[in-house]
Amino acid sequence: MSGGIFLAISLKRAYLHSRIWRSRTNYYVLRAISLNVILARSAKKPQRRRVNWTIGRSQLDCKLYLSTVRRQNRHQPSAKYHHKPVKQPSKPPDFIIIGVQKGGTTSLYNYLIQHPQIAPAAQKEIHYFDLNFHQTPDWYYSQFPQPQSGEFQLTGEASPYYIFHPRVPERIHNFNPKIKIIALLRNPVERAISHYHYYIKIGYESLSLESAIACEAERLQGEIEKLLTSPTYESYNHRHYTYLTRGIYADQLPAWMQLFPKSQLLILKSEDLYANPCGTYNTVLEFLDLPPHQLETYEKYNSNQYQPVSETVYEQLKAYYRSHNQRLAQMCDRDFGWD
Repeated sequence: MSGGIFLAISLKRAYLHSRIWRSRTNYYVLRAISLNVILARSAKKPQRRRVNWTIGRSQLDCKLYLSTVRRQNRHQPSAKYHHKPVKQPSKPPDFIIIGVQKGGTTSLYNYLIQHPQIAPAAQKEIHYFDLNFHQTPDWYYSQFPQPQSGEFQLTGEASPYYIFHPRVPERIHNFNPKIKIIALLRNPVERAISHYHYYIKIGYESLSLESAIACEAERLQGEIEKLLTSPTYESYNHRHYTYLTRGIYADQLPAWMQLFPKSQLLILKSEDLYANPCGTYNTVLEFLDLPPHQLETYEKYNSNQYQPVSETVYEQLKAYYRSHNQRLAQMCDRDFGWD
């Protein structure tokens, strides 16, 4: 055999040998890749104990591996039956006392939370729907205890700015249209005087009563429009320097009456609470569908002692509110007896 022929045959054998080797290599590579995929998928299933496998050419038997994994997991429940604990939905408050300021809301709220089936909020005045509306609903829920089996039935809060803030009725209705609303209305003349003296006491006011009343319109100029325009706007003057305006209940109640039915809206006279706290307390309990309850004492909370105003100022205030009280009486079909 000539040297040329021998060289050609050798090259051909080397070529064939390399193809066979590449084919076998590809075969084992593909088998290894398949087994890695199977291992990755099986790793997602819950296993009782960890299994280590050494992958080699002689051990690439997929059927044997799968049967082994199934045998190891035969006592494990299927992953589709593994459920995460379901978070119980938070319970919203059952009632809100919306006002009025200096109308006995603190006393009434403290009476209510002494009932064995009512639990208090983190504090009496949460002010979520007026001053803290930038917070999340979860923050509001966190202000109330969440009942367990056999515990209290109801909880609620009392923020007296709610009745006066123009955005609050709709916010509360959107939050919980089934909530029960309680409003305590005090003689607006007495309320304005008490409001003023309370702010003198805590340092919010420095003007005389006559001057504060005379300056109210100027202090409030443009504030209601800003509250209605911007959902995040907070008006210091609207919240504090509204001695006269807060007593015009006929302007505040219609928004509540339009959103909530009579069965969810209880309007009380503050004077009835002062004169007969037990009777008013049980009227509210009946409204909340709770059994009657008797307290040992009915303490007056946040009562304010001050010198009476002059007869002239008092009569001026009565004249100012007379027409507004008449509108309120027609609206509620009730004579409040303030004139």
